[in-house]
Amino acid sequence: MAETRKPELVTAPLSFTTATIVGGRLVERQAECQVYTEDLGNGVKLEMVKIPAGEFLMGESEAGAAEYEKECGRYYDKALCKRYAGWQTPQHRVSINEFLMGRHEVTQRQWRAVMGELPPGMEKLEAKFKGDDKPVVAVSWGDVKLFIERLGQGYRLPSEAEWEYAARGGTRGAYAFGDTITPQIVNFDGNYPAGSAKKGLYRNGPVVVGSLPFANAFGLYEMHGNVWEWCEDDWHENYAGAPTDGRPWIDPTRGSDRVLRGGGWSTYAVNCRSANRSGDGPGNRFDDLGFRLLRTLR
Repeated sequence: MAETRKPELVTAPLSFTTATIVGGRLVERQAECQVYTEDLGNGVKLEMVKIPAGEFLMGESEAGAAEYEKECGRYYDKALCKRYAGWQTPQHRVSINEFLMGRHEVTQRQWRAVMGELPPGMEKLEAKFKGDDKPVVAVSWGDVKLFIERLGQGYRLPSEAEWEYAARGGTRGAYAFGDTITPQIVNFDGNYPAGSAKKGLYRNGPVVVGSLPFANAFGLYEMHGNVWEWCEDDWHENYAGAPTDGRPWIDPTRGSDRVLRGGGWSTYAVNCRSANRSGDGPGNRFDDLGFRLLRTLR
């Protein structure tokens, strides 16, 4: 299938709206990104945003890890929160080459365009999970790798470092939108807010990609919340010995678990932080688990 497609990437500038929460007030601003579009067939489009090269501090500093522990401890066992904070350290500087990142999480329409039908994990899900422009969910890491093999043309999963760099959008705080988030801008369980934010809406399911009002500063939608996203890396308990050049951290001696990023519709605000990370078995298929694509620029 990948051999017969002859994609043509069409590039164009795109204006979008991003926002920052400052002192509890939402400050909007206009920005522009470069979007590359591929036709997957029958008019189904795949939009990729150009992410510039750069350096960033990956993970949490000591102060950031302490803040995470405090926020996590509002809702979870404190010993677990200390362990989770350790997963996000030590903070380290990483250099990233430019790449293309999916403007949105891969949708059910896009999955069907490549695979012909929805993944087996979606067969028994409720109607609220289904919709052409909702993210494909209940996909295992292996399902995703097969999709990418069929898609071809240099697409792949992001490394964990590339994912965090893209999610931050040039910011250094807890979230790309500031020190907290609200359900107005992120799809998470609003009953469990962060910082000074008040309780809010819980949608109890994924939303149509791009339907929330704001992208991050790079022009990417739903990097926080909506669905957890698979990365290429093997799971490691912390960043001791992690690559500093943005490549995936592959170490078969670590076992089979793979990295998950971003949080999902059923998670609390603290799980959606830019540096938050988790891992799970590559065969698992959950109803809040999807992915987005990366394509290397050569």
